[in-house]
Amino acid sequence: MTQVKIDLAFYTADTPNGQKISIFLKEAGLAYKQFNLDLDKGEQRHPDFLKINPIGKIPVIVDRQTGLRIFESGAILSWLSSKTGCLLPATEAENVAVQQWLFFQVGSIGPMLGQLWWFLHGSRTVNDEAIKRYQEQSLRLYQVVDKRLSESAFLAGENYTIADIAAFTWLRTWDELRLNITPYPHVKRWLHVIAARPAVQAGLHASKPIPGARIERLTSSEE
Repeated sequence: MTQVKIDLAFYTADTPNGQKISIFLKEAGLAYKQFNLDLDKGEQRHPDFLKINPIGKIPVIVDRQTGLRIFESGAILSWLSSKTGCLLPATEAENVAVQQWLFFQVGSIGPMLGQLWWFLHGSRTVNDEAIKRYQEQSLRLYQVVDKRLSESAFLAGENYTIADIAAFTWLRTWDELRLNITPYPHVKRWLHVIAARPAVQAGLHASKPIPGARIERLTSSEE
């Protein structure tokens, strides 16, 4: 694949949503400048960052050639795939399948697993009822994915796509979320296959904070 020349700035943190974009950038072999935000310090609410994304969340991609700024991880994955041709479906039917499973991750997997993580690790109080609810809902989603993966190698079909990247970074956190995924062998197989990809390993590694690439550099670099 011919590499597309894009001048990208990537604003991220070491979270499942940030990892999605990092993995795609490695899959596509794109050059970019990375800015790591410290979410615990509230750098995502820094006025300089809010100029880039008024929602105050990562990830964000900026095409510095055109000034185009894209936030929301699903939108970023779709834009990057379309822009570069990397992991781009060949047919309309395949594209629809990719978008369906991508939106499933954005609308269901992320919110449910994200809430479970919060009540397990972020909340200052223990809410057993909430933990039970979100564990049950999360396992229901694993079951949905497992059934799908019993029918095809990957979520949207026989080919690895951005839908797999999006779901992978969340579903790989099962241990941290204290979930038993033994009943879901197809999910376990799929997680293993994706985790073995060199670009996935590189993307996860690159999501770790880079010393010096901090929020205070945004104004001088981007404005």
